[in-house]
Amino acid sequence: MAVISLLTDFGTRDGFVGIMKGVIWDINPQVQVADISHEVNPQNILHGALILGQSWKYFPNGSVHLVVVDPGVGTQRRAIAAKIGKHFFVCPDNGLITIPLEQAISSGDPFRAVLLDRSEFWLPRISRSFHGRDIFAPTAAHLATGVPIEQLGSPLDSIVKILIPQPLPTADGWRAQVMMVDHFGNLITNLSEEWLENQAVLAVTCGGMTIRHFVSTFGDAKPGELIAMIDSSGWLSVSLVNGNAAKVLHVQEGDLVEVVINRVQIP
Repeated sequence: MAVISLLTDFGTRDGFVGIMKGVIWDINPQVQVADISHEVNPQNILHGALILGQSWKYFPNGSVHLVVVDPGVGTQRRAIAAKIGKHFFVCPDNGLITIPLEQAISSGDPFRAVLLDRSEFWLPRISRSFHGRDIFAPTAAHLATGVPIEQLGSPLDSIVKILIPQPLPTADGWRAQVMMVDHFGNLITNLSEEWLENQAVLAVTCGGMTIRHFVSTFGDAKPGELIAMIDSSGWLSVSLVNGNAAKVLHVQEGDLVEVVINRVQIP
């Protein structure tokens, strides 16, 4: 059975998410719809791209990822569908699929993209402010029924990518930044475990506080302790055990994190 994942900045207070699901099921009643999140920071394309980058690879091959964070809705920004490896993506062409695209390029996976310019795959009437309902949801539903991506629109040679901030080396280690603050107040940085391979983290400074407690799991520290660890997605994160590190440290997305490492390799 086909799967459509849904990622938006719509929240759940209003009816937008439910309406998109209704459009999908009206076209394809058998498809499974999985909500990744609807709490992307409003109009924050980078935040949406990061959450998609964490999530898409855990879905089965053939999944359609419908991603709508669309501050340019109603403008000349393009609406696109893409096939990256064995996954499909439907979204505005504003950089939301930068991470899977870059991963495909680095691994040599095939990539195809089309401009969504075939109105027979849309709703009959197109609004100026809800293309998630009118264009993207019906397109995703048709893809999930097996319509070839080539039938949805004209081929594109390239699509928009955004800059994903990278950590910078320093004399003592790395200068990273907080990329996301999750529901628990954990501070997730852009420093991955690959960058720290065979190196020991000695200290992490964030929000004016230096943390010297680098652990493997929350249970290695006491409630109320500030810790640093590699999280479930492989990123260095700062947490307050049983608490909210973002609130305690008064840190937000984009703030710097200094990481001191031991340059002697660990056997």
